[in-house]
Amino acid sequence: MNALLVSNVVLWLVVLALLVAVWALARQIGVLYERIAPMGALVTDAGPRLGEAAPQLQVPTLTGETLSLGGPAAVSTLLFFLSPTCPVCKKLLPAIQSVAKAEGQGLRVVLASDGNMPEHLAFWKEAGLGAFPYVLSNELGMQYRVSRLPFAALIDEQGILRAKGMINSREHLDSLFTARDLGVGTLQQYLDVRREAA
Repeated sequence: MNALLVSNVVLWLVVLALLVAVWALARQIGVLYERIAPMGALVTDAGPRLGEAAPQLQVPTLTGETLSLGGPAAVSTLLFFLSPTCPVCKKLLPAIQSVAKAEGQGLRVVLASDGNMPEHLAFWKEAGLGAFPYVLSNELGMQYRVSRLPFAALIDEQGILRAKGMINSREHLDSLFTARDLGVGTLQQYLDVRREAA
């Protein structure tokens, strides 16, 4: 009888210890979720502000045409700042092409850089980027305060800058469109508002 009582007490202590362990693990999962939540593109305070008019510029393309950027347009514009010597930029080119295909006629992708025309022209042809206008402009990079590559900016049809940031992955690129669709400047802002509301 005494052994049965002791075994029941031990069993209940084990059950209570397991409940505490499950509670602690559930709490840790919540902490980990917050740490690995999608953060989106790295947005800086430099350059044009989100929600304001994008800089209006006339910039030359590699093919010798002049392209108007900023201001009202028929479709949204994704400016993708890149360099032929940037390995991450090259890695993201298939994602850019995929996004352009998914957005269809509602998006114009413009590749932007500065530097040596022959080097960029060779890169543009070699990478098979003929479907996208490619502009070389120091002023464009300075207007957006591009300090690191790859960098992207999403401008809506009214010429308003909806999203921008340094992008290192497909998820960062997609975050620009998600932020636009949610009507927020960045995914970080959206997540902060949801945390405060919870």
